Amino acid sequence: MILIETYRKNKLYFRTDHLVFKCCYHVIFCPKYRKRILFGEVSDRLKEICLEIADSHDFIIEEIETDKDHIHMIINCNPRFGVMSCIHLIKTITAFKLFKEFPHIKKNHLWGGQFWSRSSFVSTVGSVSLETVKQYIENQGK
Repeated sequence: MILIETYRKNKLYFRTDHLVFKCCYHVIFCPKYRKRILFGEVSDRLKEICLEIADSHDFIIEEIETDKDHIHMIINCNPRFGVMSCIHLIKTITAFKLFKEFPHIKKNHLWGGQFWSRSSFVSTVGSVSLETVKQYIENQGK
């Protein structure tokens, strides 16, 4: 929890003993068969669970929103832990809890026992543009 508190104080970077970072990723994934089940109480509970997971595993979900058949997040995580580890945690824990709390989803929509599809979309989100970084690197040593 120390990392999150440090981040929230300065809003710029996480700090550990040997690492300073801000690694934000735009993440999208869908329920199995792209079923349109992420609305109402399911959507609200999904968001709550995701934020609980982030808090307990020391990463931050900067933004989160669902559409009926997919979820968008901006995840800020330690590069040593990795965004795919965050996604795996989120998919595993949310599937277990949502199936338990909303049994009709499994019975009526996702009878195969998998809540999430295996695929995900991940894209980096920078605080500066790629062009700015390229120019900065090109101008080093000049």
